Amino acid sequence: MEWTKEARYRLYKSMTAKERMELERLVSASIWRQNYHIQPMHGLLNDPNGFVWYNGRYHLFYQWFPFGAVHGMKHWFHTESSDLVNWENKGGALEPEFSFESHGIYSGSGYVHNDSLHLFYTGNSRDDEWNRHSSQCLAVMDELGKITKLNKPIIEKQPKGYTEHFRDPKVWEEKGKFYMVVGAQREDLTGCVLLYESSDLIQWSWLGEIRTKAREFGYMWECPDYFTIENHGVLLFSPQGLQPEGDSFQNIFQSGVWVGKPLNLENGQFLHGDFQELDAGFDFYAPQTTLSPDGRRLMVGWMGLPDIEYPTDTEGWAHCLTIPREVMIKDNLLCQRPVRELKEMRKTESRSVMMLSNELRNPGLLSGESYEMIVNIELGNARRAGMKLRVGKGEETLIYLDAKNQKVVLDRTDSGTKFAQEYGSVRQKDYSKNNIRLHIFMDNSSIEVFINEGEIVFTSRLFPRKDSQGIQFFAEEGTAEIEAVQWEI
Repeated sequence: MEWTKEARYRLYKSMTAKERMELERLVSASIWRQNYHIQPMHGLLNDPNGFVWYNGRYHLFYQWFPFGAVHGMKHWFHTESSDLVNWENKGGALEPEFSFESHGIYSGSGYVHNDSLHLFYTGNSRDDEWNRHSSQCLAVMDELGKITKLNKPIIEKQPKGYTEHFRDPKVWEEKGKFYMVVGAQREDLTGCVLLYESSDLIQWSWLGEIRTKAREFGYMWECPDYFTIENHGVLLFSPQGLQPEGDSFQNIFQSGVWVGKPLNLENGQFLHGDFQELDAGFDFYAPQTTLSPDGRRLMVGWMGLPDIEYPTDTEGWAHCLTIPREVMIKDNLLCQRPVRELKEMRKTESRSVMMLSNELRNPGLLSGESYEMIVNIELGNARRAGMKLRVGKGEETLIYLDAKNQKVVLDRTDSGTKFAQEYGSVRQKDYSKNNIRLHIFMDNSSIEVFINEGEIVFTSRLFPRKDSQGIQFFAEEGTAEIEAVQWEI
């Protein structure tokens, strides 16, 4: 269909029964629907929002355009879980009602206060000349799930000196006060994060920019999130406009963190180390964190990117969220590992151990399209060694150690239906050890690889044929030992 402005900027409640049935028909025929990842029932999913533990359950919202796989009138969709494994769709949660949000409910966060879940979001509107206007807004959900919006913004507009690219509020409490970070763009078209303070979550005062050591670092910083772990301050954000540097910043947009000393709330100064790209794969953006009841810092990201066409776009749906991850600090770096609750998904177990010498071999019982797998690779004198996943006629996804170039590599050149070719089909990171531990989560159209307890992570969408389910191990120009255990999911 032709996506005119009128088609893009409709409310979900205007969807006809015929439109819904056609979308459901398209989606049901897709071979790439995920087995255990959060995905839209139809339409386009993007940023995770409002991730929080409230009233005995995890609540997670996401950006949603219900009518198809394009970015249009954004709503919030609501899903919840008691265990981070089984998610129950609760339906649409926020949709535009007021003039200040007439063209979309954009991203934001959740904060629990006085037994209510406060949902902070960006209201997006357009004038007759299609100029953007952004404001920060608030809705409150009670213990029965009823959501009530404030009928005016809590922050009406960006401060002087900044453009209308002013969005994605994230709120926390510290020293008896509430603080909010908002992604922003200066009038000189450089990105930054703005800091606000409140005593009641409604009246907010601008404190200024968070003062970092990067004055020019992309043209817009989206989805900021500030938190502390073990007396480290962490500023997570998604800068747009970074240029590729070696193996880094290869995607259209990036997500990453600065780790440093706790943010100085008196003057906004944040002393930090170098920027760490959060994910070395192809499809990861706009992550958001929350605290679990037992104090773990959990993170979920959008397994997709803006401004890229994906193979499911013609099927009435697009994108999914990552599996929930626990983040922690190790040697001043932010590491990620799958939350332990995901072990509950494990079903049939299969194992394989192989000594390989310049050969390619099938590891017995291991195969599939939806599984968890832990693989240990010990290089002997092989030039490179690793595995091929989702193997079928002309299709394979490679993960391997390249001893010659001292890299760990994810190669989706022949993973199936091709897309985003202008950004390449290989991702790699420096790696000089001769052994590696890979923790892999494969789903029908995605892979997430956690290396050595999450020191490196590769997250990517894959679109192979359904019958491409083979697994093979290989060693080239020498020897290697590979040990694997796989659980069906």
